[in-house]
Amino acid sequence: MDVTKNCISLKLFILFMTAQLNYLMCAPDHYDVDYVINPWMEGNVHKSSRDRAVVQWQKLYGVLKGLVNVELVTPEKGWPDMVFTANAGLVLGDKAVLSRFLHKERQGEEPYFKAWFESKGFTVFELPKDLPFEGAGDALFDRKGGWLWAGYGFRSELDAHPYLAKWLDVEVLSLRLIDNRFYHLDTCFCPLTGGYLLYYPPAFDSYSNRLIEMRVPADKRIVIEEADAVNFACNAVNVDRNVVMNKISDGLKQRITNAGFTVIETPLTEFLKAGGAAKCLTLRTIEVPISSELEASEPSGVEARIVELTGHLLDSGIINRALDLVTDNGGSFQVLEFNLGEQRQSTSLARIRISAPSHDLMETIMGELIEIGAVLQDRDTCAANLEPVLQDGVAPDDFYVSTIYPTEACVDGVWVRCNNQRMDAAIAISADGSANCKLLRDLVVGDRVVVGYDGVRTIRKPEARDTAKKEEFSFMGAGVSSERRVELIVEQIAWELRQIRDRGGKLVVSCGPVVVHTGGAPHLAYLIREGYVQSMLGGNAIAVHDMEQSSMGTSLGVDLKRGISVKGGHRHHLKVINSVRRYGSIHKAVEAGFVKTGVMYECVTNNIPFVLAGSIRDDGPLPDTVMDLLEAQRLYSEQIRGADMILMLSSMLHSIGVGNMTPAGVKMVCVDINPAVVTKLSDRGSVESVGVVTDVGLFLSLLVQQLKKMDSPVAVGV
Repeated sequence: MDVTKNCISLKLFILFMTAQLNYLMCAPDHYDVDYVINPWMEGNVHKSSRDRAVVQWQKLYGVLKGLVNVELVTPEKGWPDMVFTANAGLVLGDKAVLSRFLHKERQGEEPYFKAWFESKGFTVFELPKDLPFEGAGDALFDRKGGWLWAGYGFRSELDAHPYLAKWLDVEVLSLRLIDNRFYHLDTCFCPLTGGYLLYYPPAFDSYSNRLIEMRVPADKRIVIEEADAVNFACNAVNVDRNVVMNKISDGLKQRITNAGFTVIETPLTEFLKAGGAAKCLTLRTIEVPISSELEASEPSGVEARIVELTGHLLDSGIINRALDLVTDNGGSFQVLEFNLGEQRQSTSLARIRISAPSHDLMETIMGELIEIGAVLQDRDTCAANLEPVLQDGVAPDDFYVSTIYPTEACVDGVWVRCNNQRMDAAIAISADGSANCKLLRDLVVGDRVVVGYDGVRTIRKPEARDTAKKEEFSFMGAGVSSERRVELIVEQIAWELRQIRDRGGKLVVSCGPVVVHTGGAPHLAYLIREGYVQSMLGGNAIAVHDMEQSSMGTSLGVDLKRGISVKGGHRHHLKVINSVRRYGSIHKAVEAGFVKTGVMYECVTNNIPFVLAGSIRDDGPLPDTVMDLLEAQRLYSEQIRGADMILMLSSMLHSIGVGNMTPAGVKMVCVDINPAVVTKLSDRGSVESVGVVTDVGLFLSLLVQQLKKMDSPVAVGV
């Protein structure tokens, strides 16, 4: 800060600290509950007693006149809420930021408060007319740190906070309100002398609560319970060590007293009917944050971006999802443009300004918006930001993390589709301008990696109002349930498998040893033999126990036909492993006649590729099992490429790995007896997945029965 500015600030500080505190009030000559603009007004329209309101206001006025100087603004007929002068504006030194009321029922108060501020010599700042900000009701100075706590979520917009920071030259900390009973910050938050804070944490989101805890020491935080909160205990006037409020519990009064304050209670029940109490009825007009430093304050941490959404925004619910995720993550939005498609096949366009109270929250919001197809539009160019890889296997900070959805990056003004689409990868731009999803371990020095969200967009499958009517079966997106008839779901899946096979598509099966244990191996072998399966993924165990059943009639030592353990059967799987290792591979064991039936037999005889990924628990392992984890991931990824559907059969770990490698558009069927497993596999952002909670052996049996029925001459004739 330069010397001149520092001297002016010091003079203002001395002037206002030596002057008697000044408050603005407005007599309740026209006060009533005439309308409903907050939850407290509901059921109280014209039920407030004018006489009691006047008496209660006069008592508060008398209490405050004994502590500070009180000025009055003339009440105006037709504006009953003008009595709540806290919402007139926000004052600091000789500056006043005039309120912009959200509701039309209060907007008529603005010119009267503006005239009062100007008559007192304040420099008045006015926000854009479409940017709500409701004064000291949503902006409160900390009484020690000197920063400004600013609320948003119901009456004030986050985008107003940068204006406050600029005009008042003060650090602004944004707090998001989430309980509509506490629609203004001053209804649930009261900074007190000496850096103390009286507040109700459930009124705020988690980010705001963390921010409060970071700035206010635990011994200075006075947390109140709901019973006191709904009596507006936080809507108090703090004058030095005096706290004037409506009514509080004995326990809270004792805690405030123990902190060194004197509690002055004065009934304000008639004003609670309109959603206000002591603080709402007053505006401090000599306001200088008490701070030990007169340094330049930090600017507001609010970030703003503009995004564009196109598609069937209303029919598919995309616009609602976009706005919900903004607010759910603590952000704010303003719809700048919305062009609605005029015909059924027409698409809509929306341009939305997104604001967030911090860079980290903005990154979170942008990441989720990009996933549903939003494109950043607030830069002169759409070019992606590229930074070089400086160390093999390490991406630059803030690199863009890919999703399952087809993604494009704007390189040299051209949108380029990313190759090898998968989730949890970086986007690397090669020398020829092509884009590739690369795992971190595959990055090498010299790769250029997309950083941030500029110049990145995802391509989502159009979601129109009649999408479900375009396909004979709409089982994809059916969700997870153990209550639906498995037979009905199997019919739908069988129909889809038949379509994939007949058009020369690709089905990949990811399966675990439970397939064998439950008697499902012969049915899976049938699917392979009849051309339904084009690739199989699993671990060491599925192959071991399949071949154990083929050669010894057991699985984990259990005779599957009789359902009983065989003496010495616990050694069977090791004998199978040993035999296959003697032959050198599963292929050679099949060729030698050691393996004559089963899943692995059909894979070998029908030239179906398979990948067995090993783990630390594997016995043996089989010579075909890939014990190099990174190599196994690479081979899995190769097999998934070009898949139309992935059938995940009771193998959570292998299937989760497969899911992470799979781009959007690949249909997934997840089958397991455990609902938690099915949910985890299905809940990965794709609308093209279905979960089936059932015994995998039963599922495969029903699936094969249905396919045989469809392949029969009678079915064809039908």
